[in-house]
Amino acid sequence: MSNESSPLLNYRLFSVAGGLPANEEESGVRAEVTLSNEAPQDNQRSLNTFFGVIVPTVLSMFSIVVFMRIGFVVGHAGFLQSLLMLVVAYVIITLTVLSVCAISTNGAVQGGGAYFMISRTLGPEFGGSIGLMFYMANVCACGVYVLGLVEAILDDFGMMPGVAGQLSLHSLPQGYWYNLLYATAILLLCLLVCLVGAEIYSKASFLIFTVVSVILLTIFISFFAVKPQSFIISHQDSVNSTFNTSYTGFNVSTFRSNLYSKYSRDYTTNNMMTFAIVFAIMFNGCTGIMAGSNMSGELKNPSLSIPKGTIIAVIYTFFIYLFLFFMVSFTCDRLLLLEDNGFFKKINVWSPFVTIGIYSTSLSASMSTLIGASRILHALSKDDLFGVIMAPAKITSSAGNPWVAVLYTWALVQAVLFAGKLNTIAGIVTVFYLMAYAAIDLACLALEWASAPNFRPTFQLFSWHTCLLGIISCFVMMFLINAVYSSISIVVMLILLVVIHYRAPTSSWGYISQALIFHQVRKYLLLLDIRKEHVKFWRPQILLMVANARTSCHLIKFINDLKKGGLYVLGHVEIGDLDSLPSDPIQPQYNFWLSLVDKLNVKAFVDLTLSPSVRQGTQHLLRITGLGGMKPNTLVLGFYDNCTPEDYFLQDPAFQNSQENDLFGVDVTSLQAHFPPVRDNESSKYMSSAEYVAIISDAIKMQKNVCLGRYFFSLDKEDLFSRSRKQPDRIAIDVWPLNLLRPDSTNYVDVCSLFLLQMACILNMVSSWRSARLRIFLCIESGDDGWIRKEEKLRELLNKLRIKATIKIVIWDDVTALHWHKKQRAPTPGAGDDGVRSIANAPNSASLTNVSKITDDYLVAINQMILKQALNTAVRFLYLPRPPADTSQYERYLEQLEIMTRDLGPTLLIHGLTAVTCTEL
Repeated sequence: MSNESSPLLNYRLFSVAGGLPANEEESGVRAEVTLSNEAPQDNQRSLNTFFGVIVPTVLSMFSIVVFMRIGFVVGHAGFLQSLLMLVVAYVIITLTVLSVCAISTNGAVQGGGAYFMISRTLGPEFGGSIGLMFYMANVCACGVYVLGLVEAILDDFGMMPGVAGQLSLHSLPQGYWYNLLYATAILLLCLLVCLVGAEIYSKASFLIFTVVSVILLTIFISFFAVKPQSFIISHQDSVNSTFNTSYTGFNVSTFRSNLYSKYSRDYTTNNMMTFAIVFAIMFNGCTGIMAGSNMSGELKNPSLSIPKGTIIAVIYTFFIYLFLFFMVSFTCDRLLLLEDNGFFKKINVWSPFVTIGIYSTSLSASMSTLIGASRILHALSKDDLFGVIMAPAKITSSAGNPWVAVLYTWALVQAVLFAGKLNTIAGIVTVFYLMAYAAIDLACLALEWASAPNFRPTFQLFSWHTCLLGIISCFVMMFLINAVYSSISIVVMLILLVVIHYRAPTSSWGYISQALIFHQVRKYLLLLDIRKEHVKFWRPQILLMVANARTSCHLIKFINDLKKGGLYVLGHVEIGDLDSLPSDPIQPQYNFWLSLVDKLNVKAFVDLTLSPSVRQGTQHLLRITGLGGMKPNTLVLGFYDNCTPEDYFLQDPAFQNSQENDLFGVDVTSLQAHFPPVRDNESSKYMSSAEYVAIISDAIKMQKNVCLGRYFFSLDKEDLFSRSRKQPDRIAIDVWPLNLLRPDSTNYVDVCSLFLLQMACILNMVSSWRSARLRIFLCIESGDDGWIRKEEKLRELLNKLRIKATIKIVIWDDVTALHWHKKQRAPTPGAGDDGVRSIANAPNSASLTNVSKITDDYLVAINQMILKQALNTAVRFLYLPRPPADTSQYERYLEQLEIMTRDLGPTLLIHGLTAVTCTEL
């Protein structure tokens, strides 16, 4: 992908002295800004507005239509419908011209014209797909003009079999292969001119422009100077080969007879004409509006020349067409218009004038589209959107002429010439052009709707209404002309869009989609009112704190399954003090973290902070991460233990290919170098165990749910599910909703327990975990006669919550005996007969935990009880008690958690504060 550079730097309006001064750390960032009165002249930009835009645009819009299809349009459509076609066509192109003017005056326009405008606005996907279709439109248009010239030549010099006493001038044989030979020769002539370069063509085109203007003047004079006369018209291969017709001069009856439509068969193709077909042919006379834009690489000042020159050309050609339609309708018999496309030669004061005009405009339009198409192809190849296929088109001559792109284009036009007749491919050309015009209108509309501050075009005669109307007009006319061609072109565009999206490198052009997304997201975030939150629509919004990505990738991927469409943020605290640093070390790290997110294929944001301690940094992130109604409600931490972490980067092949760069230029080697090596057992940790527990306590005080993940480095989901398919028992998700550190509580329905059930259910709803069984363990004592009722109550609760799970009864007398030390168990305060309270009245039992009364023997017994219940268990959800209020017990609290979860495999300890379940509609 070619590098983008600032126009300010290109034109030396702004320059930065190389390197930063040695004393910059003391004095702050300083840049030397200089203004230069001398801008370097680009030798390849030599054309002004008149020669570079007005002349090629006028000649392309006139092309073959002004001399060879004016009578065809009026003859079939009549004056009224012709006028309607003209107005509709010019409304469409005027709306497009307004968009072109707005985009081209909003920044420096480089080579590629319409492609450059679309791609730099809508991004490479739309730019490449529409650009390629616009290129093909120019290729087909070049073929139309060449075939039109062949038709004109054969009208003058073609042999007419069966006509006796032909003049010696009518000596050229006719037929499909002869016509193809003549077209090939003309195209070869155009190729030779285009290989010389655009500047030579522009000089030649001015001469052609002068000649055409003089000839048009003679045509206007002829309407008044030539007297009424009759003609005999003969056609080759026509059943009714001879027609008697006349030029009547100004005659009201002639105008009346030409007022309404009279569609018949076209004598060149023998096809029945309709409004759509005639409009498509006439529209080819309006498609040249981008001829000046296509020359943007050769213009001295494209941002000024393109809008000014294009508007002048459009106004000029509109009045010429309008005047010709009017004059022809008043003076020419309908049969003359229908049966002789070159009738202007018969009614001119000197017929060779018109012949010269036809040849001149056809050759000029052919060369204009050939050059314009080659410039579009050259721009496409420079942007590397289609790889090696178009790579040779980058090659230019010493003068900057893309001669290889010209040869490519010449070969494609040669293929188009096999169509044989102008009218055969006119519809395809029109559809392609309308698609490109709609894309330009879309680009301008997107810029306007995005409300980007840097969209400040100097041309102001447009609005989003004109852009939208232009898009609608283009698509309506496309399908009116030919629904099949239109549908195919849209499908081809979408295929190209997908191909470019997946294989093209990321550009530095800026993506309008990002601006539109920002605009819409901001608008909807303002509508997301936290005061309107309801438990029915609760979802987890997770902040996962990551110390080192090398050891946390498995947990990152697992939490991605738990987010259920909610906010997911990877947080990281960099230890440091900004006062002692020359610059912020956080900003350069975002690219590496975002590349990590891409490689792990998780849908997560990244938020980093600089803080003197991990605890303070976590507090910062809990407070400031997110925006509006999208803020984290759940904090997830890795478990604090002495396990030797494993380096995930050494296990995943995605982190092994050192030659592969991501879309934003971060290669695997740089990514691995950014994240520090995995610590060993002798290395000190970033924080103490007391600080770790303090973070948990802080989060609970801030009304955040807390999850602690342990042993997730051993979770290989793909291997786990592949093994489960070979086993009779399905993978299980085990849920222990009781506070196991407080066996005197038999409450299964407090807020924390319900939160734990909800999180397990969310995991089970994920497509990759849907085949797993959800098992909920109900711990009872053998002497408890109400255990059946407890099970029924729990099952009833699960039914109300629509949670499909298996309830497993676990007798834990041996475990509770260790806790009570043979003391008589006191009744549970406030518990009913069945030990299950109502949801509304259940306090959070975790707040009553007393860590000093829990023995290691009891914890080991709990650990063994959980292990014994394992049956193809993939992950466990355990109740996380609230940390003790006494900070001196923090280390003992963490030790108890470590003993209870030792060797359990992937385990998530959860403490929930939020009401997340609802049994109502």
